[in-house]
Amino acid sequence: MKKLNGTSIDRIIEMAWEDRTTFEAIEFQFGLKEQEVINLMRTEMKLSSFKMWRKRVQGRKTKHEKLRNFEKGRFKCSRQKSISNNNIAKR
Repeated sequence: MKKLNGTSIDRIIEMAWEDRTTFEAIEFQFGLKEQEVINLMRTEMKLSSFKMWRKRVQGRKTKHEKLRNFEKGRFKCSRQKSISNNNIAKR
């Protein structure tokens, strides 16, 4: 497995928890295959958190690009334009 710094590990864990982020997106960005992400989650998380994550992810179509069926591109939040530097602009 590649050497990853703490920031990268935190981001991979965050992406793995997100429902709409695929394992292929994690592989593209960090070079980790699905099994490597699972192993990382197993070593970096508490056992109970890992088990909860595996239960959520197992069989989830949105975690694999080939199983997804988007007609119109990727998901985009309706407020995304107003978000900058991780802050939501005042409305």
